[in-house]
Amino acid sequence: MDCETDEELLELVERARKYTDQGKVASYIPALERAEQNDLSLALYYTDGKCLKAGDVEKKFTLQSVSKVLALALAIMDRGENEVFQKVGMEPTGDPFNSIAKLETQIPAKPLNPMINAGALVVSNMISGTSIHEKLGRLLALVHDMTNNSSIDIDLEVAKSEFETAHLNRSLCYFMKQHGIVEGDVEELIELYTKQCAIQVTCYDLARIGMILANKGTDPKTKRKILPERIATIVKTFMVTCGMYNASGEFAIQVGIPSKSGVSGAILSLVPPSLGIGVYGPSLNEKGNSIGGVKLLEMLSQRYDLSIF
Repeated sequence: MDCETDEELLELVERARKYTDQGKVASYIPALERAEQNDLSLALYYTDGKCLKAGDVEKKFTLQSVSKVLALALAIMDRGENEVFQKVGMEPTGDPFNSIAKLETQIPAKPLNPMINAGALVVSNMISGTSIHEKLGRLLALVHDMTNNSSIDIDLEVAKSEFETAHLNRSLCYFMKQHGIVEGDVEELIELYTKQCAIQVTCYDLARIGMILANKGTDPKTKRKILPERIATIVKTFMVTCGMYNASGEFAIQVGIPSKSGVSGAILSLVPPSLGIGVYGPSLNEKGNSIGGVKLLEMLSQRYDLSIF
């Protein structure tokens, strides 16, 4: 990996690191609890191949909810826009990411968007394949293509930990199955979803995924079109409107770049048309976003005028 340490970025990371004491590492998934609270790192990947870093960008962590972006892209490629959005909406929600409340008041009972857990479960349910193994293999193949890293795999310990504690996600699935939004075996879907969330990456991998999305789905190095441009546009838009859970509006004002967070402390960000950003900081705020990571992106955006607005 040819990524050089940048002193300005290092300074921003150290300033943002001070905020990590104000958050907490995710504890409801036991395997995530062992993360080091004060970790914070950043990688920037440009379409011209330049890469800058600050902190331990090769430290591995799991995608968690960042995987929702990739699963959505794959499901739309498999099923088409119309079929996917018949079962999941396009609207932001003011509720927490794991809430069941809106499902009870919506008619039909479809999730508001693909970035909350209910919506992500519906999306994963639409990935094509005859088995969990085949569906996961296809999702991993997309991750390998976007990162140019075929060694990326699943952290089975995290996946097992999530599967054993996924009671609320099971509830969401059964509720949606009752209303015909989810089809098939719920336990198989939970296994697929927990393994999808447990795909293990680095900041550098995240930055490269962001760079491909920023570049309309094309790998500038190989000129290979990995995602259709329309699908890249859809997922980037969801990242703006729904990517930071129920703090997405505030984040859009303060930072202003498409981003998707996960409870591992991962944040995937991008600035069209030329920059992908990967952040890792496992200390979370009350909304489930990396507290140091959000602060770091805020500083980065202000210093380099990155807001897309």
